[in-house]
Amino acid sequence: MFAEVAHASRPGSDRPNEDLVIAGPSWIVVLDGATAAAGVDSGCVHDVPWLVGRLGGALAAELSRSETSLSGILEAAIEATVAAHSDACDLGNPDSPSATVAMVRSVEGRVEYLVLGDAPVVFALADGGVRVVSDDRLEGLPGGRPYTVELVRRMRNAPGGFWVAGSRPEAARQGVCGAVADVRGVGVLTDGVSRLVEWYGWSWGDLVAALEGKGPEAVIRAVRELERTRGPVRGKRHDDATAAWGRVGHM
Repeated sequence: MFAEVAHASRPGSDRPNEDLVIAGPSWIVVLDGATAAAGVDSGCVHDVPWLVGRLGGALAAELSRSETSLSGILEAAIEATVAAHSDACDLGNPDSPSATVAMVRSVEGRVEYLVLGDAPVVFALADGGVRVVSDDRLEGLPGGRPYTVELVRRMRNAPGGFWVAGSRPEAARQGVCGAVADVRGVGVLTDGVSRLVEWYGWSWGDLVAALEGKGPEAVIRAVRELERTRGPVRGKRHDDATAAWGRVGHM
């Protein structure tokens, strides 16, 4: 069980926030919806916030009642979300709404994790160390950034490419999964927050210290300040930013 969970989420623009954070006594889930490229037809009558909300609700239901693996829980949640689409949705369209997933569950002296897409999990270990779990397959696409829309479409949820949660339940089996023992706390983030490390020179230890000492809201404020003063390395100046911190309780 977590002794305490704190979280914050802020949109990156006037558009609706496509991130979502949900938590229970022993689990935390952070989703980051994939913003559709301009002019791309998703083939779906629903938007990204709908997908994120449906998937988050299904995950909460599964985590609250199931003790199966996190990949099994995610697969069942994607199946439930797929079933909620209407007949007008073309779920074979590779640009249909999708989201990255980062989820953790505290159980029997360890914290289990699943990461699918570029939403990392960072562990504060009892001995003072830090361990980071990430899924870097998006960074390994051929040709290097900036990626074309055509390349991302071809490599999304495909062997040798990268995987996200959308219309294919089997994507859940591609998550980066495992468990970490002797954990003091765990941070669950979207890439709108991990840019502190990836863009702005923070260490993962710095990020853990800020989450633990000041809280998720302060971490997001730090992101926004650096975005204003130093600008983006690439892409959007401000992205939706979500951070959760779970302090692990010990009996």
